[in-house]
Amino acid sequence: MKGLILAGGAGTGLRPLTHTGPKQLIPIANKPNILYCLEDVRDAGITEIGVILGENMPEKVEELLGDGSSYGVKITYIVQGAPRGIAHAVGCAREFVGNDPFVVYLGDNLLRGGIREMAEEFLEGDAEAQVALCKVPNPQRFGVAELDEDGNIVSLVEKPKEPKSDLALVGIYFFQESVFPIIDELKPSWRNELEITEAIDNLRTAGNLVKAHVVSGWWKDTGRPEDILEANQLILQDLETSIEGDVAEDVETRGNVSIGKGSKILPGSVIKGPVVVGENCEIGPKTYVGPYTSIGDNTRLVGGEIEDTIVVGDCVIDCGRRIVHSLIGRHSSILSSEGGKPAGHRLILGENSSVMI
Repeated sequence: MKGLILAGGAGTGLRPLTHTGPKQLIPIANKPNILYCLEDVRDAGITEIGVILGENMPEKVEELLGDGSSYGVKITYIVQGAPRGIAHAVGCAREFVGNDPFVVYLGDNLLRGGIREMAEEFLEGDAEAQVALCKVPNPQRFGVAELDEDGNIVSLVEKPKEPKSDLALVGIYFFQESVFPIIDELKPSWRNELEITEAIDNLRTAGNLVKAHVVSGWWKDTGRPEDILEANQLILQDLETSIEGDVAEDVETRGNVSIGKGSKILPGSVIKGPVVVGENCEIGPKTYVGPYTSIGDNTRLVGGEIEDTIVVGDCVIDCGRRIVHSLIGRHSSILSSEGGKPAGHRLILGENSSVMI
């Protein structure tokens, strides 16, 4: 079996963060989203992986992943170009896939528990396609599947106004090569995209067996800032304490805290986990870092409070204020200016931003 990881798309829901790179590279708990996907594919025993590149700085994806050897896989890069839909991206990989079964994994997804069980089911079964599903409270935001009593898919609809079930397509699909002629016959939807839901449904109506696998753990589609922050919370719930940096004697730490090499936590500070601090950071003095916060490498926090926030890295935050529920892009600075002290600031900053508050 081969793997396809999709790293294209415009990422409009995450602007301004995606003005300077693909959404799949936004870090969750200090690790780029796409690496969680790659590890899931690799841990299922799949080591030949095609990475589909889009138009938004694809070189950054190649810089991170290289030839894949650092992660125990072999990577082939496939250029999609303009975002014309998931089915179009899959079609671009036809030569790479050849006659092998393959899995498609959207590079901005997070799934607890991995895909090994699904991969084994597909290889041992006789289905032409298998789709991962998850129960969600808002199915109208996603592709939605309707199942029969045997767990086979009987209908698929993309973002229906009146969903027939609460089972959303997770963004993980298994196919045989039979899907490619189906993709060849697709016409662009109202979104001017070739829809993967339509391809799967056409595969089914042509008489092919399409199975479903309902995931038991959590799943997150990280297409919006609030989704990324929730995903960060979910990942940090499993964080284990690891202190490799220098923590002053009177620093108070609670819960699970990870502090990277070369980082310093200065006197009078409080770190209340789960919190992950990268390498070569400086926090304090008298700084509060609250739960569900991820601080990227080479960041300096001076005074103030921060909680439920992702700081991508290489940032300076020295404003004496409380920052909550925020995404702070790389090389950003938040400094103090005159004025009163509000209850809290919520910020979504792209790279190289400078804010006075």
